[in-house]
Amino acid sequence: MSEQATRGVRKERKGTVVGAKSDKTIVVNVTRRIRHSLYGKEVTVSRKYHVHDEKNEAKVGDIVRIQESRPISRLKRWRLLEIVTRAQQTA
Repeated sequence: MSEQATRGVRKERKGTVVGAKSDKTIVVNVTRRIRHSLYGKEVTVSRKYHVHDEKNEAKVGDIVRIQESRPISRLKRWRLLEIVTRAQQTA
């Protein structure tokens, strides 16, 4: 068995870029709906991830796919895979 086969599968998430002010870093808000364990009601839970964007190509409002990676800095543990849809430009 090779080392690649024994490794776990890296997590992927899809979310909206809410911050892109830092160099090579974006902040992505990932929203998901879960069922409450006691009451059974569906609850919306959101979380922000700091994501490594090597080419500085994502802008605020874009919908992106991100993937878990090794620690890149103090906060960054995710990297940008692709931009799913671009934000609408308002003029």
